[in-house]
Amino acid sequence: MLTIKVLGPGCANCKNVESVARKAIADLAVEAEVIKVTDYADIMAYKILSTPGLVINEKVVCAGRIPSQAEVTTWLANALG
Repeated sequence: MLTIKVLGPGCANCKNVESVARKAIADLAVEAEVIKVTDYADIMAYKILSTPGLVINEKVVCAGRIPSQAEVTTWLANALG
């Protein structure tokens, strides 16, 4: 099972990243847990310069922008492979 973390305070961009990630999970029909990380200290532990951030299996794959669904699908497939 994949672990996906959305890093951010809960703003609209963070919600968009979560939505894109959930759509990609559904398209791939994989089992994944989506966790929202809103605590500033926890976010800073990933050493990203800006939010929103996306972490798949403890690897930061995107920060500071909203990735496309195709990008997220590719990252998920790579994490599975």
